[in-house]
Amino acid sequence: MTYSHIFVDLHSFSSLSQVTDGQFFILDRKAFSLYNKNDKSKHIAGKEMTMGKIDANKQQKESSLLKTAFEFFTTKGFSKTSISDIADKAGVAKGTFYLYFKDKYDIRNRLIAHKSSQLFRNALEELSGKLDKLSFEDRIIAVADRIIDQLSQNQSLLTFISKNLSWGVFKSALTSSSSEDDVNFSDVYYRLLEESPYEFRDPEVMIYLIVELISSTSYSAILYSDPCTIGQLKPYLFNTIRMIISQHRTDTAAERDIV
Repeated sequence: MTYSHIFVDLHSFSSLSQVTDGQFFILDRKAFSLYNKNDKSKHIAGKEMTMGKIDANKQQKESSLLKTAFEFFTTKGFSKTSISDIADKAGVAKGTFYLYFKDKYDIRNRLIAHKSSQLFRNALEELSGKLDKLSFEDRIIAVADRIIDQLSQNQSLLTFISKNLSWGVFKSALTSSSSEDDVNFSDVYYRLLEESPYEFRDPEVMIYLIVELISSTSYSAILYSDPCTIGQLKPYLFNTIRMIISQHRTDTAAERDIV
């Protein structure tokens, strides 16, 4: 409810024309109370609409800042991009930036988390209904294969992630969500572990080795075809992933395979 609503209600008072400025303030407060008392549902609905608009504006500003930052980071570079650059291009005051992010590193890490989650989500959606039929090893490889294909088609994203990715940042990306539609890959990974018929030692080390392997080898193969194209590299890459997984299995069969 706004003061315009109150003003309309005040016209119903016959003595309005005789009210002084000071008395108008008192009457204004009474009208406000009367409006709340007699029509609470409208007041609540109006308040919810107002809050909804505020939340939508906040989300829009945050989204604009993230989108603008990503454009700068992938074209101008992270080190050469300033907070002023991001705020000006996003159309917000520099002070507004700090309402959403601590500093430039914070927005970079949020972007890595969000972009990484998008890769996982797209891969899982593409594999929907297929993963249940695969072994643990094949599930990991299938997800990795879809992520590599996405990075091959979006080399600016590959460059951004590879240049700014560290295990600490990636681990944070695995366990946090930047938006409601983000995928928490850590939950997915541990669910896959639970569904596997095998037990694994040091599962965090295992996924660390797999992530580092994919990220380092795919970067050179995709961008420079070095030492070969990504298509030629994939069979070797996936065999190595199988070996890493096998080395972390604690069952007798796996230990016998290692020996």
